[in-house]
Amino acid sequence: MKEIYGNTLGLKASEQSRLRNTYRRRVSPHEIVSPELARHLTELSRETNRQVGVLLNRKGEIEYVVVGNAHKLELPDIGRARAGQVRLRGLRLVHTHLKSEPLTKDDLTDLALLRLDMVAAVGVGESGLPGVLHYAHLVPENGTGNFWQVSTLPDVHDGQPDLLDTLEALEEELNRKAAARTVSGRDKAILVAVCLDGNRAHAEASLAELKELARTAGVEVIDSVLQMRREADPRYLIGRGKLEDLNLRSMQAMADVLIFDKDLTPSQGRHISEATNLKVIDRSQLILDIFAQRAQSAEGKLQVELAQLKYRLPRLVQSDTSLSRLAGGIGGRGPGETKLEIDRRRARDRINHLEKRIDALSREREVRRAQRNRRELPVISIVGYTNAGKSTLLNAITGSEVLAENKLFATLDPTSRRLRFPQEREVIITDTVGFIRDLPKDLVAAFRATLEELYDADLLLHVVDASDPSREEQVQAVENILDSLELMQKPRLMVWNKADLLTQEEVGSLLRTQGGVAISAASREGLGALLAKADTTLFAEGASRNLGVVTEDASHTYGLDAHVSGAPETALEEPLEAEEEPTHNLGAA
Repeated sequence: MKEIYGNTLGLKASEQSRLRNTYRRRVSPHEIVSPELARHLTELSRETNRQVGVLLNRKGEIEYVVVGNAHKLELPDIGRARAGQVRLRGLRLVHTHLKSEPLTKDDLTDLALLRLDMVAAVGVGESGLPGVLHYAHLVPENGTGNFWQVSTLPDVHDGQPDLLDTLEALEEELNRKAAARTVSGRDKAILVAVCLDGNRAHAEASLAELKELARTAGVEVIDSVLQMRREADPRYLIGRGKLEDLNLRSMQAMADVLIFDKDLTPSQGRHISEATNLKVIDRSQLILDIFAQRAQSAEGKLQVELAQLKYRLPRLVQSDTSLSRLAGGIGGRGPGETKLEIDRRRARDRINHLEKRIDALSREREVRRAQRNRRELPVISIVGYTNAGKSTLLNAITGSEVLAENKLFATLDPTSRRLRFPQEREVIITDTVGFIRDLPKDLVAAFRATLEELYDADLLLHVVDASDPSREEQVQAVENILDSLELMQKPRLMVWNKADLLTQEEVGSLLRTQGGVAISAASREGLGALLAKADTTLFAEGASRNLGVVTEDASHTYGLDAHVSGAPETALEEPLEAEEEPTHNLGAA
């Protein structure tokens, strides 16, 4: 016997019998609904004072009969459409509206999320006869933000469009749009940002940075959304209405991923994923993915794996109790150790193993630093925001060929080079991993062995992208991380890179107000002033007290014409501790 779905409580036996008889009816594949079926539904709706609907396949056969209340219809669970699904489901919904009202937002949302062929509402007349017919179908991405096309016929007997022709044309257009989008072969993402403090400019800058992170991770960004809220939704972070809009947008644009600019709690990530049927990641997870792609050394890979495990451990969820391991005997009866518990235990064991290996590598670094200290060579460490030009600066002053790209976190592994200053004085210069605002704490902890290089530094070169409008926020983000590492007492020299993208007046104002040295690492301009200042700081007594002061050299050298004389001819590619390594003579600055 065919089942009646929905709100069947209180229906008479005769009404239930007539509803089951609905399964015997057939509709032409070329029409939305036949006048006979429409009258049958409206009479039942008038008699029960409830909405009545059917789901028909493309052959015109009825697969589901559904009863709702006077205002809405709850469809049976027919499964959500897959993310990126192109084809329509092959089912159309025809139901009644007691007051002949247009299609509701719930009707249209079901149309999109279930990828129905069509949704139609037949108005119930005063005598129970069918009246107006409202119907809608999906439309491909069109640039206007419309997800569907809604039409109205005054009566079901009026000329209905040919349903099969309409659906064939629609699916052909959807396939054409999908083919155009799948050329890149990359994940397609929608970026989501939430502003809770009312500072829209700051939120937009953070969203732009998230877009750069996505580009670095190899993700194609197809849209971005910024919502202003007084407080975060504890379940979805964003509002329920905005989440539904995102769901519709992702279905139309065939997005695969939602990337949130803020860190999500494990509960929020799970609820958003269940509501959208999409992969959901947050800012920290995106940064961890970039680190996983970029790590080259064995130590870097261990550090990234440790950070990922610490991030994922609280996000492990139980998905299937059938995989529980049963245990017998006294004290062992019951479900035993579930698969979730096994996964968590294995993750904790792996975390302990990685921490021990990283500690061992840290001790090896201490030995190398002790050998370096016995040589009494000063150490200069380059720090700064990611993509500020640290690796480019290292290459410019040492002649190295360290990877330098216009991407965030292009290099992760620390690189050290030996450098000869004028008057035959040598130093060690080290490039470190770039920082970023809201850097995941687990990542900072995992990279502690790498960041320990900073503790032995005699001078920190804080490289800043002078051309970035958010340079002040970037400086603050780096200083916050240095403060958390207890490194703010180290002598620091501000290095304003990419100054060739500013005017001479802007460079002069920056140096007068902030101090430091302005350079262009890419064109090697201004490096003479930088090296002279570093030389004075390291080897002149009391020079570290004057780091924030613009020296006479720095104030007039940056006409973007000062170059390093005696540029190195060969890069130091071997490990630092090799005694036979050549040094790089910079000549007189």
